[in-house]
Amino acid sequence: MKKIGLLFLFAFYFISCSTVPITGRKRLNFVSDSKVLPVSFTQYKGFLEENKLSDDEIMRNQIKKVGKKISEAVDRFMRANKMISEADSYEWEFNLIEDTTINAWCMPGGKVVFYTGIIPVCLNENGIAAVMGHEVAHAFAKHGQERMSQGQLQQISSEALAVGTSKKSKKAQQIWNTTFGIGAGLGMLKFSRIHEQEADRLGLIFMIMAGYDGAEAAKVWSRMSSLSEGKSQPEILSTHPSNSSRIQDLKNYLPIAKKYATQFNGIKTDK
Repeated sequence: MKKIGLLFLFAFYFISCSTVPITGRKRLNFVSDSKVLPVSFTQYKGFLEENKLSDDEIMRNQIKKVGKKISEAVDRFMRANKMISEADSYEWEFNLIEDTTINAWCMPGGKVVFYTGIIPVCLNENGIAAVMGHEVAHAFAKHGQERMSQGQLQQISSEALAVGTSKKSKKAQQIWNTTFGIGAGLGMLKFSRIHEQEADRLGLIFMIMAGYDGAEAAKVWSRMSSLSEGKSQPEILSTHPSNSSRIQDLKNYLPIAKKYATQFNGIKTDK
């Protein structure tokens, strides 16, 4: 129990000293980049070997162009804020996969995939930039590393619960385990929604810094919402914010994102 207690203190120490740049959110992250990034890069390479790149060369190049502009904006921010070693650790790569799935994702270290299925929802280059900014923001904020840390902390908590209830009746142990499972599950979902909103806001800043129209971000999610046809589950049980709250938050945050973009690189944001 003493060792477990020390691990909890260790975790909470990192909560107090690790902060997401720009948003200022305290985060739990005790998984080092030196361990995560090599695995991430290897997995990304394996994914590309097993999946077909799109035959649409024009669209493939557009994905790379947008990704390059937004990652360069992120790189400028990091270097201007003395995050040199962190900026050097990213190996940005952007690929378009032939797949009808409406999705895009980014692995730790800047490895991004777009599926051709999401291109019609993006509709235009500004729409691609909105999705790209969101995915790049996940890597920038190290959400992948944070989720790994949360998973490890949850495992430690589960082990501590098992030790703490070992002398109780089987019925009592079952009640405690069930309660912990529900609470931990909803807690992880909440963290996922926090990550999604944070990526939305950071992505909005980065796309504007790269010269794109931030107003398109809310429009992308409006188009996404029209595809759900009322099938989306309640927000409390979803890893993503509801489409309606996401759209409204992007609209509300747009003036703030423009101010940040102007502050960070001085571009004009009069759209």
